[in-house]
Amino acid sequence: MRKNSTKNNRINGEVARALSQIIRDVKDPRVGLMTSVKEVVVAPDLKTCKVFISVLGNKKECEDTMAGLNSAKGFIRRELARIVNLRNTPELTFILDDSIAYGVDMSRRIDEVIKTDMEGASGAEEAED
Repeated sequence: MRKNSTKNNRINGEVARALSQIIRDVKDPRVGLMTSVKEVVVAPDLKTCKVFISVLGNKKECEDTMAGLNSAKGFIRRELARIVNLRNTPELTFILDDSIAYGVDMSRRIDEVIKTDMEGASGAEEAED
């Protein structure tokens, strides 16, 4: 099976949907309520799976959520095997995806630069008058 085949894309989507539901059901208090599955990449041989997780919160909440998910890995994998019928249930690897936080930070920086440029432009106009 090729990496970008239709079958692999469908498996990625189905596993992502199932993991989103399973993670909501994890009873570990370290796992934050605002935890979402951003992307799932299942290997073509169905042996491994990279799960990209996004957590809304500060750095400590992100670390706690990742620790909670890693400790509940066995439960999550067992529930995944029950929900999604695959030949092999992949070994899960959770990876923190901080692209949303990075995007928010870059947007804030752009807004600051635009504000500074506007203030500079209005100051230059006043100086000309």
